[in-house]
Amino acid sequence: MSVLTSRDNAKVKRWAKLANDPRYRKSEKRALIEGPHLLAAALQHGHKPVAVLATEEGAADPEISRLIRASGLRPVLLAKGTFRGLVDTETPPGVAAEIAIPEAPKKEEASRVVFLEGVQDPANVGAIMRSAAAFGVQQVILDPGCADPWSPKALRAGMGGHFLLQIGQTRDLAAAIDAFKGTVACTVPRGGGALGDSPFERSWAWIFGAEGRGLSDETIRRADLRVTIAMAAGAESLNVAAAAAICLYEAFSRSVA
Repeated sequence: MSVLTSRDNAKVKRWAKLANDPRYRKSEKRALIEGPHLLAAALQHGHKPVAVLATEEGAADPEISRLIRASGLRPVLLAKGTFRGLVDTETPPGVAAEIAIPEAPKKEEASRVVFLEGVQDPANVGAIMRSAAAFGVQQVILDPGCADPWSPKALRAGMGGHFLLQIGQTRDLAAAIDAFKGTVACTVPRGGGALGDSPFERSWAWIFGAEGRGLSDETIRRADLRVTIAMAAGAESLNVAAAAAICLYEAFSRSVA
C-alpha cells in the first residue's frame, strides 16, 4: 500500500483544512478526530468514519488495527511527518479519522439541555461536553460566540462525549432558552441560591457563560434559578468547565433520586 508523504497532496491539504478551519468544517459538515480513543467512541455510538488515516506504525499497532477493521475502511497511510502536520498533539496518536458532523438537533423537546453563551476556549467547550454526556444531558446548544465544538481541541477534551449528545448552534440563544419547557438554571458569582437547595425536576437546563465575564444580564434574567456555588474564603471563581461539572452532577443526581 502506498504511503502519502507530501503535504501538498490534495487529500492531505483537505484534512489539514478540516483540522484548522472552522468555516471549512461547517461548510463541508466534516471534522477530523484524533487517536484511538475517539475513533473507538465514534464507532461504539454508530458514527462510521468517512476515511481513516494512519501512520505505518499506527496501522501496525494491534489496538489501532482492530479499530480500523471495525470501521470497515481501508486506511490511508501517511508518512509520520505528514500525519504530524494534520494533528494537534505533540505526540501523534498514529490514527485519525474524517467523520461527518452529526445533524443539529431537531425541534423535538429535550428534557435536559445545556446552553452555552460565549464560551471561547475549545478545551472548556469540550470538557463541558464530557460532563454533559456523563450526567444525562441530551442537547448542547451554543451561541455564535462559542468556540467550534468540532475543533480538534474540543473533541479531545470531550473524550467521546460528543457522540452521546445532540449538538447545535443558534444565532438566537434567547429564543432557544425561552422555548425550553422546564426549569432553567444559571450560576451567578454572588447573591444566588445554594446549589444544594435548588429544586430540579425531570426537565431542566443549565446556562453557562464566557470565561471571565460570565453570562450577560439579559441571559441571567431568562433563568428560573440563579445559583451561587459555595467556595472557600479567598477563592474568586471556578473555571466554567469545573462549574458546569458541579452543577450538572447536582441536577442529575437530584433528578434520578
